Amino acid sequence: MPRRISAERIAILEEKVEGLEQLPGRVAAIELQIVQLLGEMHDGFSAARSDLQAEIRAGDEETRRVLRDEIRAGDEETRRILRDEIRAGDEETRRILRDEIRAGDEETRRVLRDEIRAGDEETRRILRDEIRAGDEETRRVLRDEIRAGDEETRRVLRDEIRAGDEETRRYMRVLHEEVLTRISILGDEGRRA
Repeated sequence: MPRRISAERIAILEEKVEGLEQLPGRVAAIELQIVQLLGEMHDGFSAARSDLQAEIRAGDEETRRVLRDEIRAGDEETRRILRDEIRAGDEETRRILRDEIRAGDEETRRVLRDEIRAGDEETRRILRDEIRAGDEETRRVLRDEIRAGDEETRRVLRDEIRAGDEETRRYMRVLHEEVLTRISILGDEGRRA
């Protein structure tokens, strides 16, 4: 009887040893699957990162294009309206216009610098609304105030407006370059990340 029990025990032990002998092969197979999974995850994350970078670059270019178009349209419209409406004036008209243009230019530059730095869709929407409101108010004030004057007033106003336009363009170029520099820096940081 003890031999039989020993034989059964030996058979059981042999089965367990056979099962244990298969373990290294099974562990190697699992290890291979883990390595494949890691490779696939790495490839997936790399592709997602590349897609995101491409989308960000496309969005930045679109933002610059929209701002350039809106600024050009606004400058041209402002010049056209002023040329049409400024026909007569006197010293008081010149003084009032100089004060309002200086105050408007300084405020416009300050607001644009702050809002362009934010650089999002909300900023563009607010700028469009404020520029339209400001242009309408400016046209109303100019129509009410400019009713009498002489050729000298028109000449002086044209010269001052041209100088103001050049100053505004210079500020816009500086702001545009600053936006491009910041976008470039963000792009470089994105590539490094």
